[in-house]
Amino acid sequence: MTTFIEVDHIDRVFNLPNGGQYIALKNIELKIKQGEFVSLIGHSGCGKSTLLNIIAGLDKASIGGVTLEGREVREPGPDRMVVFQNYSLLPWLTVRENIGLAVDEVYKNKSNGERKGIIEQHIDMVGLRQAADKRPNQLSGGMKQRVSIARALAIRPKLLLLDEPFGALDALTRGSLQEQLMKICNENNLTCVMVTHDVDEALLLSDRIVMLTNGPEAHIGQIIDVNIARPRKRLEVVNHTSYYVLRNEMIYFLNQQKLAKKRKSQGSAPQIISRNGLEKVNLELGFMPLTDAAPLIVAKEKGFFAEFGLEEVTLYREPSWKEIAKGVGTGRLDAAQMVAGMPLALTLGAGEKTPVTIVSAMTLSRNGNAITLSKKLQQLGVHTLADLKVALQADTEKTHSLGVVHPASMQNLLMRYWLAAGGIDPDQDVSLPVIPPPQMMSALKSGTIDGYCVGGPWNTRAVKDEIGFVAATGLEIWAGHPEKVLGVSEEWAQKYPKTHLALVKALLKACEYCDDIRNREEIVELLCRPQYLDTTPETIRPGFIDPYERGDGTEAEFLATYNQFYVNKTNYPDRTEMLWILTQLARWGLTPFPKNWVEIIERICRTDVYGAAARELGFLDIGRDTPIWLFDGKLFNPSEPIEYLNSFEIKHQIHIQEVII
Repeated sequence: MTTFIEVDHIDRVFNLPNGGQYIALKNIELKIKQGEFVSLIGHSGCGKSTLLNIIAGLDKASIGGVTLEGREVREPGPDRMVVFQNYSLLPWLTVRENIGLAVDEVYKNKSNGERKGIIEQHIDMVGLRQAADKRPNQLSGGMKQRVSIARALAIRPKLLLLDEPFGALDALTRGSLQEQLMKICNENNLTCVMVTHDVDEALLLSDRIVMLTNGPEAHIGQIIDVNIARPRKRLEVVNHTSYYVLRNEMIYFLNQQKLAKKRKSQGSAPQIISRNGLEKVNLELGFMPLTDAAPLIVAKEKGFFAEFGLEEVTLYREPSWKEIAKGVGTGRLDAAQMVAGMPLALTLGAGEKTPVTIVSAMTLSRNGNAITLSKKLQQLGVHTLADLKVALQADTEKTHSLGVVHPASMQNLLMRYWLAAGGIDPDQDVSLPVIPPPQMMSALKSGTIDGYCVGGPWNTRAVKDEIGFVAATGLEIWAGHPEKVLGVSEEWAQKYPKTHLALVKALLKACEYCDDIRNREEIVELLCRPQYLDTTPETIRPGFIDPYERGDGTEAEFLATYNQFYVNKTNYPDRTEMLWILTQLARWGLTPFPKNWVEIIERICRTDVYGAAARELGFLDIGRDTPIWLFDGKLFNPSEPIEYLNSFEIKHQIHIQEVII
C-alpha cells in the first residue's frame, strides 16, 4: 500500500514570554497507510495532541510538514475530522441538528432530502434513534461522544482524528463505543489517528502504536506493530498470544520514560561560570592519527575552538582506542574522537568492564573505511568476498587473521557483517585480533595478519607499499555509515553544559570547513604535520582529494563522499544508527541486547545539545531520513530490532536483558 499520510520531519517550537523557546516536538517522521488505525501514546506533555492538531491543520509545524494523499496540509478541511474529548457540541441544537450542522456545510450541493438521509443514517449508525431530538444537556457522556463521532463520520472524511475520545467515559460506555468505532472503521476502510493514555485501548483498536518520548523535544521512541487480525473482538484480542507481550512492552516503555523524567528533574549542581560564560575554557582532547581526525585538528588550527570561548585546547595523539576510552573514563581527557560504537560499549560495560556512561552529541565523520587484504591472498586468486571464502575453505590448516581496531568500532562491525554476508563465520572461520591503526601496516607486512579494516591513511599506505589491495570500501558495504563521534562522560556533560555546547559548535564549524573541497589542500598539509598524522600527502590524498586507488588493477575512482564530515546531515547523532550498532554488538556477543534500549539510546544520544548548537550557528538541526540498507539488501527496521537480530543466520546466541545505568 502507498503512503496516505506523511508526517515529514516536523518540529513544533513555541515562543516563551521571556524571549526563549520551548521545543515541544522534534524531528517527527511518520508514514500512515490508507485504512490504518494508528494510536499516539506517551506521558502528559509529550506533544501527542500537538501532533494530532498539526495533522488536522489546526496548528502548524515550525519545521517540516504534513501531506495527505500528496497534498500539503495547511489548514483544517472536511477531509479531516477531529473528535475531541469534550464533545464540542452546540448546546442549543438537538442530536439531529448537531450532525446536520456538518452535513449542511459540506454537502451544500446535495438536495435537502439527500442531506436528511445522510443525517438519519448516521444517527442509526451510532444507535441514537431514541435520542435524535434531545439536546446535549439531556444526554449522557457516552451519548454525547457518539454524536461527535456521528457528526465526524457523516461527511465521510478521509481521515478521522480522535483526541482521547473515550477518556472521560465510564468503562461500560467506553467499551461499547470502542466496539462501534472498530466496526465503523472496518466497514468504511477509515484511516484513524488517535491520542490515548490507555494501553489496552490502543492495543484493541490499533494497527500500530506510536510511543512518544518525554518533552521537551519529544520524538518517536518506538513503534509497535499490533499483528492481530481484523475484525477484532475484545475477548479474542485479550486472549491473543501476543497481547500481553505487546502490553508489557508498552508499559515498560512508559515506565522507562517516567524514570528518565525523574532522573532529569534531579538536575545538577550550579557551576562557576568563567568570564566568557563557560564553566571550563581549557580542554584536553584525545584523537587517533587518522584522516578523519580532521575536524579536531582544523578546529584547533583554524581557531574555531577559540572563537567559541575555549581559550586553550590541547590535542593528544593517543596510541590506541583503548587509551582513548580509558582517558575519557578516568577524566584524563575532557572529550575525544571515538569510534561510533564506543559510547554504547563503555556505557554497557562491554568486555566485563566497569560501565562508564558516555554521551555523544554529534557524529564527526562518515565513511572513510576500507577492507584491505594482503597481496599474498591476491596472488592466490582472492579478489572478492566469494573468492575469500573459497580460499579459506581450501586452507583449513592455517588460521587466517584480519585486524580490527576496536571491538565496538565500525571497522569491526563492518568486517564481521561483510564476512557473515559471504557465509564466513567471523569467530569460527577466521580470527579478528584488535590492533591499533598505526600498527596495522607492520602486522600485515610481517604476515601476522592477512588483512584489516581501518580508516585512512592505512589502506592507501598498504596499496602504495604494494603489500595489500582494497577488497571493499565502507561505501560499498554501507554508504553513509557513522564512523567517528564526539564522546564525553555523562558526568562531564552535566558538570560543564555550556562548555559542552561550545565544543560542539566549534566542531560543527570545523566539519563544515572540512567538507568544502576548496579547503582540502590546506587540510592535507595540517594533517601531515608531525604532531598529528606525521605522514606524507600521498597517503592522505586518495579518497580525500584525488581518485581512490585500490591496488587491484582497476582504475582509480573519484569517491566524492569517501571522507564525509558535514554534507547530507553528517553530524546529526542518529538514534536509529545507534540502535543498529546495538544489534550488532549483541549479534556477536559483545554486549547483551538491552531490553531498555530506548532508555539507553536516549541517554547516550544528546540530540538536544546538537540541536541547540546547530540552531545557534544557523545550521539545520533535523535528523537523517536515510533508511539503513547494507550491501546484502537487508533493510533494518528500527521498530523490530530483535526480529532483525534473529533474522541473521550467522550470529552468537542472543541475550536480552535490562541494563541498569
